[in-house]
Amino acid sequence: MQDVIAAVDLGSNSFRLQVGRIVNGQVYAFDGLKEPVQLAAGLSADKWLDADAQERGIIALRRFHERLAGFAPGAVRAVATNTLRVAKNAASFLIKAEEALGFPIEIVAGREEARLIYVGVAHTLPDPHRQQLIVDIGGGSTEFIIGKSFEPVLLDSLYMGCVGYSLRYFPGGKIDKRGFREAELAARRELQTIVHDYRETGWEMAVGSSGTARALADILEENGLAAEGITREGLARLRTAFLRAGNVENIDLYGLRSDRIPVIPGGLAIMCAVFEEFALEYMAFSEGALRLGVLYDLLGRYHRHDLRDATVEAFMARYRVNVRQARQVAGTACHLLAQLDPAAAGESNPDRRFLCWAALLHEVGISVAHASYHKHSAYILANADMPGFSRMDQGRLARIVLAHRGKLERLGDIEAMSPDWPLIACLRLAVAVHRARDNRGVPDIVLTRTKRGFLVETPPDWLQKLPLTAAAFEEERRQWQSVGRLLTVRARAAGGAGAAALPRALC
Repeated sequence: MQDVIAAVDLGSNSFRLQVGRIVNGQVYAFDGLKEPVQLAAGLSADKWLDADAQERGIIALRRFHERLAGFAPGAVRAVATNTLRVAKNAASFLIKAEEALGFPIEIVAGREEARLIYVGVAHTLPDPHRQQLIVDIGGGSTEFIIGKSFEPVLLDSLYMGCVGYSLRYFPGGKIDKRGFREAELAARRELQTIVHDYRETGWEMAVGSSGTARALADILEENGLAAEGITREGLARLRTAFLRAGNVENIDLYGLRSDRIPVIPGGLAIMCAVFEEFALEYMAFSEGALRLGVLYDLLGRYHRHDLRDATVEAFMARYRVNVRQARQVAGTACHLLAQLDPAAAGESNPDRRFLCWAALLHEVGISVAHASYHKHSAYILANADMPGFSRMDQGRLARIVLAHRGKLERLGDIEAMSPDWPLIACLRLAVAVHRARDNRGVPDIVLTRTKRGFLVETPPDWLQKLPLTAAAFEEERRQWQSVGRLLTVRARAAGGAGAAALPRALC
């Protein structure tokens, strides 16, 4: 079996496209593109991304779009990292960026970025079953992972990167002792927040990944400053060489690419601080990086081994969700969505999966307090570390869960044509139907769209026998009316179909 998938990495320094072929459950990268966008260089002190940086990014993504022509939507995953995590105008940029690329773009949280990096690195290590310390110095952030046997043990992302540090501590490319000292001290202060836990956990081998580590390893090896990889002595000698040059324009070293020159001083300072705080003498280099991790994560989704499913199960256990009730609500909600949209009957349909995850997790907030638990649930889903979910994924989950009960008026920020509205309707009705928590199964009701809202058809005399459900449906009618939509409930004529069976598979 052979299939082709692609990963797009919108990094703070470079945008990268990696294309891989799936052969017998493994990913073999065979084509790639790199554009030195330096997005982080366009980030102002008040966290606004300037027009020039945005334009560089759009141009790069248009080039990627041509290479990705013909790819199915599910075969491409694009992720954005630190600069777009912190930029206040990231949302407006993403609209233009997605149009240029032709595929959705996810902003991933720092720890999710670290997890994906580890997945990529672990698949390139000669012995992934050893406990490894992974360090990935990017343009705007640096990720740290301790992992073993393809499973991360510790994950962290610190707000320090080669682009930001080069601009801040080596302005205009000037390299002097004061700049190096301040950059290294700043990095060491950041590192001290995590280094104790990492040293206690321990590792057998340190590995660097991505552009900064590659550049330093290449420079050290090709200029005879280290036999291979990155060494403490080699970094010290390279630091001396940089100080002697005095400015990035004067650096003349084998192995240093022109696009890396403006950001290499900041990367070197951060790496020196890492060696000092973690007491390292040697660091190997791995070709694995974020984009390879994205490919392997996409491979899992391709074969229905989606990490997000495992995360949902873990959250249900962590927050002591009533599994029977959650699955009952999920079954009914998905059944109703399939009536609204026959395409959503398929288990891989994205809307169906989000609705199912939201239904399974809608009561996680009860672990905090029963009062206004839907608000606690939404907060948890929006802010917790959820492996496999991007920030936008989590935001969508949080919106749907927040909306599953209470006043719909609070959802004024959801656009009128948003695809979330049908999911919200299905979840609210499912929760209302199963409020008695009596394991009644999927009810024999039919949900359809109308010009101004939704129509619910029930069996004859059904609501007369269920006064609690009847009251809940009446409240639903008032809530939908408050946002300018109609929810009509009417009984079918006698002789309708019997109760529907609970769907066997929920997500």
